[in-house]
Amino acid sequence: MEKRYFAIVSVLFVLGLLLTACAGAAPQQPAETPVETTETEEPPPAPAGFGQTLQTVTNRGRLICGVNSQVPGFGFVDADGNYSGFDVDYCKAIAAAIFGDPTAVEYRPVTATERFTALQSGEIDVLIRNTTWTFTRDTELTGNFVATTFYDGQGMMAPEDSGITTLEDLEGGTICVQTGTTTELNLADVFAARGISYTPAVYEDADGTFGAYAEGRCDAVTTDKSGLVARRSALPDPENHVIMDVTMSKEPLGPMVRHGDDQWFDIVQWTVFATFAAEEYGVTSANVDDVRASTDNPEIRRLLGVEDELGTKVGLSNEWAYNIIKMVGNYAEIYDRNLGPDTPTYIPRGLNSQYTDGGVLYAPPFR
Repeated sequence: MEKRYFAIVSVLFVLGLLLTACAGAAPQQPAETPVETTETEEPPPAPAGFGQTLQTVTNRGRLICGVNSQVPGFGFVDADGNYSGFDVDYCKAIAAAIFGDPTAVEYRPVTATERFTALQSGEIDVLIRNTTWTFTRDTELTGNFVATTFYDGQGMMAPEDSGITTLEDLEGGTICVQTGTTTELNLADVFAARGISYTPAVYEDADGTFGAYAEGRCDAVTTDKSGLVARRSALPDPENHVIMDVTMSKEPLGPMVRHGDDQWFDIVQWTVFATFAAEEYGVTSANVDDVRASTDNPEIRRLLGVEDELGTKVGLSNEWAYNIIKMVGNYAEIYDRNLGPDTPTYIPRGLNSQYTDGGVLYAPPFR
């Protein structure tokens, strides 16, 4: 009897638990249907400084471009005050993109030592002056380099009758070099690595450096090979000076802008790319109007502003790239005008050829 009593109690206890659990369970609610909204998300706010440079330039009515004035073929000013050169043409290209006028440029000659301060302080809007892209310049000097326009390397030049043909022949010699440049640092690094002793004769600018060399105050002179070619053409007897068959460094040269204004960086960057792309697609200052009117190539139509509105994405008109090509030319035209075979400063294109021709010039898609 006692066993039966405990069995009944146990069963009643379990049933009580089950009933309590069922009574305490919350009723299941139907899943809510997501509410559709037609509102679009606001674009993220522009970073600080965005658009300020373009606004300043357009309000002023001209671009201020920091350039060289002493290197024929790249940046040079003649007796009448006219600027010319490969780098100068890229100043014109930026002005054409912004104003539709390649003459809307004020050229500000800056030395190697003052160029970065001029950019940082806002004295110039962009620096296009045979300037090598390096780590510290890209970080410590608060600058951004856009696409490289000229791939170069440091070389050495000596009088042909000196018998100097290798760097080792300069043991104990004097070498003219410009201060405040990667050239000065590369010279020290390379000669230290090779165990060659030398005396640097340091000068403030290119005129002083090559003037001293021409007067025989040093045994050799060093700078980028492009600079050696350019300055040799200005010597009284250029054929009596030999550029050695040695490359002492990598020197990627191109425009530099300040940190902090991505829109301005994009404008300068894609100005360079527009010249690359135009050459790749065979669009020149002479045929750009015909191509624009007849081409079915979507990439070219976007480049020339026939389709889409790429210019508005960087605050420019939709004809920005068309104006660059029409008024200044594609990369090949800029190169040949300043450094081509019919110039005193001829430099074979080499790495500065299109990627389709064995070089490294390559424009991202215009889309």
